[in-house]
Amino acid sequence: MKTTKTILVSGASIAGPALAFWLHKFGFDVTIIEQAPAIRPGGYAVDFRGVVFSVLQQMGLLEEIKKFETRTAKINIVDKHNNKVGNFPDAFTSGELEIMRGDLANIFYNATRENVRYIFDDTITALTEHTDGVTVTFKRHKTCDFDLVIGADGLHSKVRSIAFADEASCVSHLGMYVAIFTTPDFLKLNMDGVFYSTLGKRVGVFGAREGTEARASLYFAGEQIAYNHRDIAQQKQIIKEKFAKEEWKVPVLLEMMDNAPDFYFDAISQVKIDRWSKGRVVLLGDAAHCASPMSGMGTSMAVIGAYILAGELKEANGNYEQAFASYEAHMRPLVKRCQKMADGAQWFVPATRFKFWMGQLMWKILPYTPWKNMMIEMPTKIANSITLKQYV
Repeated sequence: MKTTKTILVSGASIAGPALAFWLHKFGFDVTIIEQAPAIRPGGYAVDFRGVVFSVLQQMGLLEEIKKFETRTAKINIVDKHNNKVGNFPDAFTSGELEIMRGDLANIFYNATRENVRYIFDDTITALTEHTDGVTVTFKRHKTCDFDLVIGADGLHSKVRSIAFADEASCVSHLGMYVAIFTTPDFLKLNMDGVFYSTLGKRVGVFGAREGTEARASLYFAGEQIAYNHRDIAQQKQIIKEKFAKEEWKVPVLLEMMDNAPDFYFDAISQVKIDRWSKGRVVLLGDAAHCASPMSGMGTSMAVIGAYILAGELKEANGNYEQAFASYEAHMRPLVKRCQKMADGAQWFVPATRFKFWMGQLMWKILPYTPWKNMMIEMPTKIANSITLKQYV
């Protein structure tokens, strides 16, 4: 008889703990392994849209999440002298509910830590599948057997690279990079936001936590570059070199970056892989189908996917192959629509003079055109395009 009682989840950001919540509720024994020494703080704002609210409601966490809601008010576009030259439509970046990634991760962690075994500061180094389960080798802890292994470990998934394919074969670079970090609210934005752009670069500062701090984002266009995903000093140096000659408030931001309590840097990419499962191993969230931050749907897809995967495992009664197939069949159409939303993302950070000129013109006239409503409503329409089964 196929067994699915003991499950190892790799990744303790959003998708992993959300999955663990449901797996425990449905009677599974869950362990989460996380490479970081603790739940990672800070990070960018993430959005919720559409049917995901029914999942959060069933988890009993919606009201708690709302306590940490951070919603950007107006977003101005400025020149190097800080003069307003345009603005984004209201609700352009905030979805239906916005929360800082670190706050959401803490909420999910607190909702699961008493019922789920967490192992921090460790990672998987090998997976060996056999008739009765998967033997997992860790970097620090002793080897252990599990019935199933789930990779919820993000864009640079270790589980995916071990069990499926190397990163180069399934991660598509969209021609941009981004760095995000926390700063004081030195621009006195309160909860407003501001963008400044030059050719191939876009800099944003957004008020956070009721105006007590801010989040800076620095985007630049470029082909793939080689760097260590764990070397923050190297990543900061990349940003310093790329933005060294920029004006506006950029020199101040580069100084603040060195003292920031958090720092995130990565390529804007998508994950496209033929199958999300292989034997007793399955992928979830960005590890399976990252749509990039340009879609605005990554967090909603992670939470929805966690609910569906756990529910299908419950209904399959041990037949994990059936559960994995049903999970993927249910999620694939939504993923394709969300990934398609990120098409043309290069317009956000145009790398040619013509596209830069067109982009500046578009952002100036957008608030006065019917397009603005379409750009706000389309993500929500897609977020509501999936019908969820009731597993509870």
